Amino acid sequence: MADTSTQSIIIGASPDQVAAVICDFASYPEWADAVREAEVVEEYEDGYASQVRFVLDAGVMADEYVLEYAYAEDLSHIEWHLVAPSKMQKLQRGSYDLAGNADGGTTVTYTLEVELAVGMLGMFRRKAEKMIMDAALKQLKRRVEATGSAQ
Repeated sequence: MADTSTQSIIIGASPDQVAAVICDFASYPEWADAVREAEVVEEYEDGYASQVRFVLDAGVMADEYVLEYAYAEDLSHIEWHLVAPSKMQKLQRGSYDLAGNADGGTTVTYTLEVELAVGMLGMFRRKAEKMIMDAALKQLKRRVEATGSAQ
């Protein structure tokens, strides 16, 4: 059974800057600790990735899978889903919602729903989801803010 989790973080950059980092899949191995490879395997006519293959190695969890992406026209909402079951996952659906703040920053809300192919007690699954989401948001924040200050 899949549970949905949601977390938010404030990033000191515009929604456009945040979306640019999220959509730069080839760079994920540079800043997302568990991502070993990220390869765009299919693109939409506008050049945005429609399918991305990921190779993850998070110690106890290693997996390879393909996600299909969809985007709001203004990139304020970026969502994805697992194309086919993988070794570790039966289902994965997620999204980033980007909302500009009055101070020029962005509130990023990350929603993730995962159903693992291997059994895991609910308590441990929720703790793992929280750790994954915490790390993903903090690493995204670090990357966006470092990239923004370098420009």
